[in-house]
Amino acid sequence: MDRYYLAVDIGASSGKMVLARMDGDKLSTEEVWRFPNGAKKKNSRRCWDVDALFSEIKAGLRHCAEIGKKPSSMGVDTWGVDFVLLDGENNRLGDAVAYRDSRTAGMDAKLREILTEEELYARTGIQKQIFNTIYQLLAVKEQEPELLEKAEHLLMIPDYLHFLLTGQISAEYTNASTTQLLDAKTRSWDFDLIDRLGVPRRIFGELRQPGYRLGSLSPEVREEVGFDCDVVLPPTHDTGSAVLAVPAEEKDFLFLSSGTWSLIGMERPEPDCSAQSREANFTNEGGFGGTIRYLKNIMGLWMLQSIRAELGDEYSFARLCDEAEAAGKFPAEVDVDDPSFLAPQSMIDAVRAYCARTSQPVPQTPAELASCVYFGLAERYKAAAKELAALTGVSCPRLYIVGGGSKDDYLNRLTAAATGLEISTGPSEGTAVGNLLAQMIAGGVFRNAAEARAAVRRSFPIGLIPAGGSPKA
Repeated sequence: MDRYYLAVDIGASSGKMVLARMDGDKLSTEEVWRFPNGAKKKNSRRCWDVDALFSEIKAGLRHCAEIGKKPSSMGVDTWGVDFVLLDGENNRLGDAVAYRDSRTAGMDAKLREILTEEELYARTGIQKQIFNTIYQLLAVKEQEPELLEKAEHLLMIPDYLHFLLTGQISAEYTNASTTQLLDAKTRSWDFDLIDRLGVPRRIFGELRQPGYRLGSLSPEVREEVGFDCDVVLPPTHDTGSAVLAVPAEEKDFLFLSSGTWSLIGMERPEPDCSAQSREANFTNEGGFGGTIRYLKNIMGLWMLQSIRAELGDEYSFARLCDEAEAAGKFPAEVDVDDPSFLAPQSMIDAVRAYCARTSQPVPQTPAELASCVYFGLAERYKAAAKELAALTGVSCPRLYIVGGGSKDDYLNRLTAAATGLEISTGPSEGTAVGNLLAQMIAGGVFRNAAEARAAVRRSFPIGLIPAGGSPKA
C-alpha cells in the first residue's frame, strides 16, 4: 500500500497542497488542492485571512480522503516574519497583519534608540528589512500595547496553522530565524535583546527543528476531515524548504529560490555576522539540519506579478515575457530593491516614477516596463553572486534556480548572460518538494539531505542553460 506525505505550501498569492509517494526510487508528486491567498485591508491594516487559510487546509484534507489518498504525515510552510499573538486561553489577539503593511514605518529609528544596527546584526546576523518581526513587534508595542500585555504566545503563521491542526504550540527554528530575535551563533532566542526591546519573554516558545513530530490532528479536525495523520514540522519558512530541494551534488553550491521574492545564497555551516557581511546586506537564516542559509533577499517576481495584475486579464505572464523579450533592453536601469517597489499603490507608476526620479528614459509600454524589471533582476543576481564569492571565498560555477521562477526561460537566460554562470533550473515546485523531503527524512525514507537531493535529481526534469548561452536540449 502506498504511503503518502502531504505538503501544504502557502505563498503570498496562493496556496497548494501536494501529495507525494515513492514510485520505485523516484518521488512521485501530485497537486491535490489549490486556493487563493492575499493580504487585504482589515481594520485599516493589510492582513492575512488565516481563518480562510485554515478552512482551505481542511477542505484539502477532506479531498485527500475522498480520493483515497490519506497522508501519513503533513506539514505547513509559508513566508517568514509575520505572526499572531495568543492570550492565555490560546485565543488570537488582533489580526494577522501582513509584512507589506505600513505599520512599521519609523520603527527602525525607534530601534536605534535601543541599540545600533551594527550591534543588532552582530547578534542576529539578519539583513535589515523594515518588515522584520522585530520592527513589527515594536509597532505593536507602540500602537497596540494592550495586545502585548495580554499575550502569552507568539506564533509565526505556519506555527499558528499547525496549532489549529493539532492544538499543540510550537516555534519552528527556520521561520523563527527570520524574526531578527535569535542569537545567530547559539541559534536560540536572544533574551537579552528581547528584554531590551521591552517585549515579554513568555511569548517565545521552545524552538523545534525541522523533522520534529508535533502530534496528530486534534479530535475536532480529525472528525471534520475523516482521518488522522501525524503533523511533522518541515522547514516552515518556504525558502528553508526550497533549499532542501536544490538538486545539487556538490558540498558548496549557489542557489536562487525564485518566486515572489528572489533569494540568492549558499548553504553554510556557520553564520557570518561580520561588518562586511552587514554592509553587503546579507542575512543568516536557519536551514535544514542545522545549516545556515546565507543569502540576500531581492524583490523578485513581485514586480512583474504586480504589473501583470494592473494590465488586466488580457495580459498573461507569457505574453508579458514574450513582449519584453521582443522589445529587448530598455535604456533605463532599475534597482529592483528600491523601497518604492515594496508595496506601491501602482507598480507601473512606481517604475515610471523611479526612472523619472533618476533622470532616465521612462518606460511607457508593458514590454518596456517588463524589460526594466527583467534586466534589473538579472543585474541584481549578478551583483549578489559576486558578493557571495567575495564574502565566502567560494566560487561556484553553477547557479541552481528552484521555484516558480525556474520556469521563466527568458529571465534565466538573462541571468546566465549577466552572471557568467551555468544555470540549473528546477524543480519548479521546490518549496513543496522540500517540505515533503523533510517529512520523508523524518519518516526514514531518506537518511539525510544528500539522499533526498539525489532523489530530486532522479525524479524531476532539471534544465541546464550554459553560461551566456542558450538552453541545452
